[in-house]
Amino acid sequence: MRVVDVSEITEAVAKLCIDANYNLPEDVYEALKRALDEEKSPVGKSVLKMIIENADLAREGVAPICQDCGLGVVFIEIGQDVHLVGGSLKEAIFEGVRRGYREGYLRKSTCHPFTRANVGDNTPPVIHYDIVPGDKIRIVVAPKGGGSENMSMVTMLKPADGLQGVIETVVKRVDEAGGNPCPPIIVGVGVGGTFERSAFLAKKALLRHVGKPNPDMELAKIEKIMLERINKLGIGPMGWGGTVTALAVHFEMEPVHIASLPVAININCHAARHKEIVI
Repeated sequence: MRVVDVSEITEAVAKLCIDANYNLPEDVYEALKRALDEEKSPVGKSVLKMIIENADLAREGVAPICQDCGLGVVFIEIGQDVHLVGGSLKEAIFEGVRRGYREGYLRKSTCHPFTRANVGDNTPPVIHYDIVPGDKIRIVVAPKGGGSENMSMVTMLKPADGLQGVIETVVKRVDEAGGNPCPPIIVGVGVGGTFERSAFLAKKALLRHVGKPNPDMELAKIEKIMLERINKLGIGPMGWGGTVTALAVHFEMEPVHIASLPVAININCHAARHKEIVI
């Protein structure tokens, strides 16, 4: 049994909050550069150049990638052979978010749903726990901005709608979103389980290496079909028109109830922030 003090988790989460907001993941950065080569529209190319320049400036420590530093989303996988000591795991994560947003001078966007009064420390984060084999702890921090999150949705299709209904729903939603989620976007699609499980699958799909196909060949084909359909919409970078509306579609699927077909679409903007560490 490996013993880990929760103070290590606080420190890791704080650093990841800052790193995620200043340093675009390399896979996303490379996908943007590929998009620049593939984009046919001169305006779209110009926009992509500015997006890449913005990421470069953020890496140099000038400012976060985006003024919207996101609501904290934390995925934590805890090895079943780990014994946590020193306090509450949940509070340790909360404190890590507080510290990261304070020390990184990151905009705090968490507020009361109705009064809109700012909480002041960007807590509580959304935390997804998982117990896995081993004696390690893997933490992923993925700050999620409001603009792209607002364009996401969960819907319950009829089983008879089938795969074609899922594809049409995804493409229609991206078309309706237009330039609002700051394209080029990454589209996470989740089908499976219940209402809330499909949403989790769509969110987790966004953590996959950008453009890496699903290991299931059939699902990889569906991802390709959806990506091609989306990029034919003509929305383009930042909604100014073009051939690259999405960098990737990541589709995750699990079995469902015989009477249900839940579909979740979680859209991420071009600032697809996520950083991780293994303790």
